[in-house]
Amino acid sequence: MLPLPAEPLPADDPDLMRLDLRGLRRRWSAANSRSAIGAEAMTGADRRAQALGVPSDRLMEHAGAAVAAAVRAVADATGRLGRGPILVLCGPGNNGGDGLVAARRLAAAGFDVIAALVASGGRPSTPDAIRNWDRLASESRATRVHTPVPRDLTILAHDIERASIVVDALLGTGVQGALREPIRSAVELIELARASGIPVVAVDTPTAVDLSSGDPSDPVVHADLTVTFHRPKTGLRTRRGTAFAGKVLVAPIGIPLDADRG
Repeated sequence: MLPLPAEPLPADDPDLMRLDLRGLRRRWSAANSRSAIGAEAMTGADRRAQALGVPSDRLMEHAGAAVAAAVRAVADATGRLGRGPILVLCGPGNNGGDGLVAARRLAAAGFDVIAALVASGGRPSTPDAIRNWDRLASESRATRVHTPVPRDLTILAHDIERASIVVDALLGTGVQGALREPIRSAVELIELARASGIPVVAVDTPTAVDLSSGDPSDPVVHADLTVTFHRPKTGLRTRRGTAFAGKVLVAPIGIPLDADRG
C-alpha cells in the first residue's frame, strides 16, 4: 500500500481554490524543499509511479488542480479576477491534458474559460488528455476551440486583451530545435498577451524551456509564474531558466518518493 501524503494532494484539497500564492507555497512546501531533478529523471519517476499503482489520470488530475488554484491566485493578486475569460492554450499531449483539467476546474469554480487545442488533429494525442478534452464539453462556462493552423491563432489574438490570464499548457519536456506550427504561433500569441500586461502561467515549464538545462528553443514563452510538479527542476533554477519561468511553485501530484529511485 502506498503511504498517505502528509498534506492533501491538490485534487483532494477542499481549501485549495481559496489560497493565495503565499498560501499555496506554504501548502506545498515539502515538494519545494526536495532536491531538484531534470527532465529525464522526472519522466522516469512518473513511469515508476504508475508501475507502483498510481493511475496516470490521477497524476494529471492533481497537476491540473494545482494549476487551476495557481491561476485563480494570480488573477486575484493582480486584480484581474473575473475581468475576462481565462485563456488556456493546450498542446496535444499530457502537458495540454494538465491544462484541460485546469480549465475544467476553473470553469466548475465559476470562471469563464476558453480552452484552445493547439494541434493539427482535432483531438489530443494521449488517452488521458482525450478524456479531459471530452469532459470539458459538459462545463457550461468553458468554451472549447480547435486551432490547427496559424490563421486560427491570429483570429484568437484579435481579442487577446479581453483575457484575464493566459495559461501556457503547450509543451512540457522533450522540446528540441525550433518550434513548429501551430505551436510556434501559439507561443507568439502568449508573448503578445504578456506584452499587453496579461499575466502568463506556465504548466510544468514555459514552452521551449528545457527542464534540465534551462536553455530555450525559439520562440520561447516568458511566464510570470510556473507551476512545476513533484520536485523542483534543475533547468528552472538556472539563471536563464529563472528568467523565463518567473516565480515557481512546486506542487505534489502523488508520485511516491520511492518512484525517484530507478
